Amino acid sequence: MRFYKISRVFLFLSVFSSSLFAQEALKSTEEEYYDFLSLTGQAERPTLSYRTLSDSEWQVTDENHLWKDNNLGTKRTLYESDSTATNWFTAGIDRSVKLKLYGPEWFNSYNTKAPYGQNDGALWQGKGYNTSLTAGARLEAYGLEATFKPQVSWSQNREFELVDNSAYYTNKYAYIWGYGNNIGADAPQRFGNSSFFTFDWGDTEIRWSWHTFTVGFGAQAIWLGPAHLNPLLHSNNAATYPKFDIGLRKTELHLPHIGWNIGHIEGRIWTGYLTESDYFDNDESNNHNMLHGLTCSYSPSFIPGLTLGLNRTCLVKASRENLKYVIPAIKNTHVGEQGAGEDQKMSMTIDWLFPKVGFEVYGEVGLDDGTPFSNYLRSATHMVGLKKTLAFSKKHNIFGEIFFEWSNTEMTQDFQFQWPYSFGFHYQITQGYTNKGQWLGSGMGYGGESRLIGFKLYHNFGYVYLFHEFANIDSNYIYSKAINSVPSDNVLKGEWPIRYYKILGLENLNFITENFILSEAVYYNDIRHYLYRNHTSLDNFTFCLKLKYSF
Repeated sequence: MRFYKISRVFLFLSVFSSSLFAQEALKSTEEEYYDFLSLTGQAERPTLSYRTLSDSEWQVTDENHLWKDNNLGTKRTLYESDSTATNWFTAGIDRSVKLKLYGPEWFNSYNTKAPYGQNDGALWQGKGYNTSLTAGARLEAYGLEATFKPQVSWSQNREFELVDNSAYYTNKYAYIWGYGNNIGADAPQRFGNSSFFTFDWGDTEIRWSWHTFTVGFGAQAIWLGPAHLNPLLHSNNAATYPKFDIGLRKTELHLPHIGWNIGHIEGRIWTGYLTESDYFDNDESNNHNMLHGLTCSYSPSFIPGLTLGLNRTCLVKASRENLKYVIPAIKNTHVGEQGAGEDQKMSMTIDWLFPKVGFEVYGEVGLDDGTPFSNYLRSATHMVGLKKTLAFSKKHNIFGEIFFEWSNTEMTQDFQFQWPYSFGFHYQITQGYTNKGQWLGSGMGYGGESRLIGFKLYHNFGYVYLFHEFANIDSNYIYSKAINSVPSDNVLKGEWPIRYYKILGLENLNFITENFILSEAVYYNDIRHYLYRNHTSLDNFTFCLKLKYSF
């Protein structure tokens, strides 16, 4: 009887005080919806450039928003101090205990002819049936934040025709090209010859925060910059990895003594431990790399809606000695230093939001190696995009959102016939810019381009999304074969493998109840590949089904 009473008290406390808005996973239904609200000024973005689940706590400023009657996830206050006494330390922490449950999310896909999928964490969507399940909880207490949200996935991984990569790799499942002798990228064409399970820690993390200062250890995925589909340096496309980070969350900046608000700043430094897949090489001594990262952003108060960002990453071989390169400055890592190796990349981002008219324009320029502009002619990559909202019927709550994004990671025209090159490769970091066999940044990979145009129609109970994407995956491979070629060579006859996709997609999402989401999607993918000489293309269909319950 006593236990029953205690349970009733706990239940009462858990529902007594709650917030409708809490931390959301990257690219989740909720985060995408809040981003839509930010375009019209109905929500405030919690970050400037560095996004993780822990940092993505949205503030909705209009209670009469489109999905107000649906459960978008609730953070419950279990206990709150009633003491008004504070000092310099306690003033910087939330003196309460809060709980958020992440209800189960079950994703399923089926590819009829070839692998297809991106920005899905550790899941590899191969040919055949693929599925992943994630759920968890987040507890906050007096500055401490503990999140447990792993991902379990399974891929049927059916057989399909592979590109002959024997000139570059000893493993036939490895990527299609590189520099030779297992130097290129750990981005397998297929993950072995059988189905497999994967366990990933996902967004699991322990963190402590004081005011906007924060320090944490865990495996939460990072999204760098304003891109909607293909950020240049970091996304949630690959499996997560253990990392330590420290820095400032979005912070309002005031001039001392004067007190003028000059805008917001944000900054983070992190270091992480990467792992090679089983389908790259047979050298057990090089299975791990370290990824050091630094990001800083500024949003000036005198130019409303504008955000400028600078990101820099550095790959080094995994060793205790290479921790000294945790701040990736211009010359702190050098090829001549025994055992170090290095692969530095940087990007500059700009994002300009105009909520009065529901419009956003953004871009990113990425550079590889050395000083910012010394290698510009060879390594400049770029991404530009825009979003625009449309009000079709305010009376019936029907609104639209238009997407456009163009990503180009090909080597520049000035340099493309000098020597083989890819933004995602590096001869010292032989696995390239990857973790556990998937690209860390741009989900389509590097050495090609992607053009996306989409339209999403929101209503009270969900949305319908239609998009078209053209993706040219391996242009740099063709350029590498064209070096020193003559007209009689095979490359000029179109005999070398190159891939490009033409994708038409339709997604439909509905709140079946206020807590239960059902989402269906079908994608038609016209895959052109010179490998398929007999029929020139593959008509791959991808069927997706997602179910999600929110507590």
